[in-house]
Amino acid sequence: MSLAGNLVGQEASGGEGADSHVVGRLVVVGIGLIGGSLALGLKAASGCREVIGVARRAQTCEQALALGVVDRAVTDIAEVLPELQAGDVIFVSVPTLTVEAVFAQLKDRLPAGVTVTDGASVKGSVVAAAENVWGVVPEFLVPGHPIAGSEQSGVTAARDDLYIAHRIILTPEESTGAEHVQRIQAMWQAVGAEVLSMPVSEHDEVLAATSHLPHVIAFGLVDTLAHDAENENIFRYAAGGFRDFTRIASSDPVMWRDIMLANRDAILKSIDLYTSNLASLRSAIASGDSEHLMGVFTRAKAARDHFTKMLAKKAYTETMEAKEVTFIAQPGGAVNGELRVPGDKSMSHRSIMLGSLAEGVTEVEGFLEGEDALATLQSFRDMGVVIEGPVNGRVTIHGVGMHGLQAPPGPLYVGNSGTSMRLLAGLLAGQKFDVTLTGDESLSKRPMNRVANPLREMGAEVETGEGGRPPLKIRGGKALKAIDYILPMASAQVKSCVLLAGLYADGETSTTEPAPTRDHTERMLAGFGYEVLRDGARASLAGGGKLSACQIDVPADISSATFFMVAASIAPGSDVLLQHVGINPTRDGAITILREMGADITLENRCEVGGEPVADIRVRYAPLKGINIPEDQVPLAIDEFPAIFVAAACAEGETVLTGAEELRVKESDRIQAMADGLKILGIDAEPTPDGIVVQGKGGSGDGAVFGGGEVDSLGDHRIAMSFAVAALRSGADIRIQHCANVATSFPNFAELATNAGMNLDVR
Repeated sequence: MSLAGNLVGQEASGGEGADSHVVGRLVVVGIGLIGGSLALGLKAASGCREVIGVARRAQTCEQALALGVVDRAVTDIAEVLPELQAGDVIFVSVPTLTVEAVFAQLKDRLPAGVTVTDGASVKGSVVAAAENVWGVVPEFLVPGHPIAGSEQSGVTAARDDLYIAHRIILTPEESTGAEHVQRIQAMWQAVGAEVLSMPVSEHDEVLAATSHLPHVIAFGLVDTLAHDAENENIFRYAAGGFRDFTRIASSDPVMWRDIMLANRDAILKSIDLYTSNLASLRSAIASGDSEHLMGVFTRAKAARDHFTKMLAKKAYTETMEAKEVTFIAQPGGAVNGELRVPGDKSMSHRSIMLGSLAEGVTEVEGFLEGEDALATLQSFRDMGVVIEGPVNGRVTIHGVGMHGLQAPPGPLYVGNSGTSMRLLAGLLAGQKFDVTLTGDESLSKRPMNRVANPLREMGAEVETGEGGRPPLKIRGGKALKAIDYILPMASAQVKSCVLLAGLYADGETSTTEPAPTRDHTERMLAGFGYEVLRDGARASLAGGGKLSACQIDVPADISSATFFMVAASIAPGSDVLLQHVGINPTRDGAITILREMGADITLENRCEVGGEPVADIRVRYAPLKGINIPEDQVPLAIDEFPAIFVAAACAEGETVLTGAEELRVKESDRIQAMADGLKILGIDAEPTPDGIVVQGKGGSGDGAVFGGGEVDSLGDHRIAMSFAVAALRSGADIRIQHCANVATSFPNFAELATNAGMNLDVR
């Protein structure tokens, strides 16, 4: 119970109620598994002054007292109502259809300041019960639903740890008082639960599909088999999967009868959908439709792996699921050996997009299994594309053709991936269905009019959120017309968005960019057999063509390789070979810039794979000097600048960057974030509107350049990894906050860095 105790200490200070308790008295109406476990958990956490149980049967009251679940118990709540006061909580834990009777007992008897909450599984019925009794939903009522349970029921099954790491969903109405919501939230947090909130109608629909329908199926399956003549052998020899699934058929029949009746409409809707899909699956089995079966099973596996994360708008990878990840980068070390960094993120995104729209089966090797690329993959699964994998970087995409995408069941959630949102906007502008693109808190702050505006010029109907930010709502069925679009600033994402929309436009669509940007979209389209004409800064294509499936080998990401290029360049004794790295001429700015600073970088084993130039990059330590970074190299190294700033700090003399205002609208304001962190570590770094000026403290020798300290990555993966590299030349530990997002592009960064010789601890 140490977790609950810690939470109580955090939540209770300064709150209502005597001493440090989260609530005053807790009155549990219905002392079974749910109510009894809350009572035990809150008592163990010292979260209330007293627990009073209310049960219809005297025997239940006696059991609860004997087991220590409650401090006292009564058979009529009217006995305790007069003594309640502000800060006390009544938890109604009775069958759904009995809630109204309890509310009727409270009417006109409840002292001011007392909070009422419940544990019923159907919130619409609770709200209806409140309206029947009080005429409105009173301010003191906080409807809630603990998502926890057990095969056992009754007071003897109560446990003090039942709610630890489980979710509690609160569904307050507009009339609910904020102080009452805060009190109930603190109460559940005190017993170790995670508290979420959603509207009543959404809760009942979601629970109908995710809880109520599975119980219908489990009860129905067990009842069916119980009537089978061979039922004894069926249950005797059933595998673990059968036992795990049908466990929920041991739940309280009375409770589930009430739930089915209370949430009838939403449950019937889920049953009808399931019945339809089951019939379709039966037909596929009967006809031997292998592709249909593979589609169902791969989508189901992906949904099972990610369902709770998508529901709560969380991450696709386990590292991202952590609420907090901190890097402790210890000073010194060097990097050596042969390393293979993850696959190129830009190409991984595009391989899924174009493979899904192609005719035939596309095989991808080297796919980046990072958060951002997985968001793109999941989006196309949600639009009906059968995608196998990824397994060790291998993905098989069963393309549906240019017009084969299906409307997703809900908004497409792309996490923190700006590439996913901007490129998908282009592809989806030409579809027949409406779709909404959403992202996490960070992505929701990033500008999207840069893609929405040219799409509107093409005839698309695109609605953005406040300030031109996500979510993006795209209306389907709009006829797109070709445009000649001159980009106001260099951006591969904007260029790609327009060209991908051009696949569905009438006529020839072209883009002209003010400076070269990565051209993976143009190259990959050509690899799928779609003609793209390129003439200097202009790229164009005609709408109405088709894509043909192909083989794609995704090389290692030069953006990820740059961290080790910088690491080897600044740490004496380093000699590293980075294998099979993509050196696309629109992406090699980091190599050019570091070489101009004096870095010892050679390219070996040059070749071309799938139209993309690839090489092994060897980097040995060499003293660096400050430079004025050529502006023509800025678009070619836009994602690599955080690491380059670390190299600049280790160089001798001044490094000046201009023309890089794009850095201010990435996952963070990378100019300001790096300047702030460098200053904390003792470096003179002055941000400018479009760049930065860094006074280097390095040159020859192996002395410390950076001091120790704590820096905030602001949840930006490239900021986090850059400061980890800086520790190679620091005099003390560098503590880097908010590093979970490293999983967006480089899931195994810490492991690879440690194996190469860096001293990095992940906490």
